[in-house]
Amino acid sequence: MNSVSVRALLIRGMLAGLVAGVLALAVAYFLGESRVDAAIALEEAHAHIHEHGGEELVSRTMQATGGLATGVLVFGVAAGGIAALVFCYALGRIGAFGPRATAALVAGAALLAAYVVPFLKYPANPPAVGNPDTIGQRTGLFFLMVALSVLLAVAAVITGKRLAQRLGKWNATITAAGGYVVLIGLAYAFLPSFNEVGADFPATLLWEFRLSTLAVQATLWIVFGLVFGLLTERLLLPRTGSAAASAPTATRSVGAVN
Repeated sequence: MNSVSVRALLIRGMLAGLVAGVLALAVAYFLGESRVDAAIALEEAHAHIHEHGGEELVSRTMQATGGLATGVLVFGVAAGGIAALVFCYALGRIGAFGPRATAALVAGAALLAAYVVPFLKYPANPPAVGNPDTIGQRTGLFFLMVALSVLLAVAAVITGKRLAQRLGKWNATITAAGGYVVLIGLAYAFLPSFNEVGADFPATLLWEFRLSTLAVQATLWIVFGLVFGLLTERLLLPRTGSAAASAPTATRSVGAVN
């Protein structure tokens, strides 16, 4: 191929995100919902819900099925589309990587920078954990941590590329990664923390809930990287010809689009 449509890559990214979302939904339902139900049972036992009055606007069954499916699948499609656009820019610019390797790197970077790093500072809480008065502040700080992590990751990649000519690829990578870790550590130190887990909340349940949320995101991005890598390789690489010649062709193709 002499040129590749960004639209074609975007569609494949959204499709890969949908497939990844289906598998992440299965993990969320079978692994996470039982922990949510257990936490809700504790909340109902200790939070005196009858004193607050009112009825559920959405039933728990709908939350655990239709609501969960809508949220996870919409997120998967949207995240897949964004990752596909990042892939269009990254292919051929971050190193001599083919489509599959680049897709895996983009997915891994998204999981690390957009979820794992913020998660370590502000981990997910199940029902019955957290002060309702601080939920807005906690949500805002979590998304601030996401933005900082993503921006610093992008800055680290750019810095590493610029330092590679002077320091060599290995030293430049270590330097850029070290700078990212230091700056994230400063963000961890200066941003406020919250310790709102009640003494009577089971530590095992909290740990299992947080691991399940991490498993959902890991499933989403791992599956996306594998599926999107396969789809892009079929699109970008010619069906005939040597593998050695095909990788540069793919790089030139996406470069022409940009």
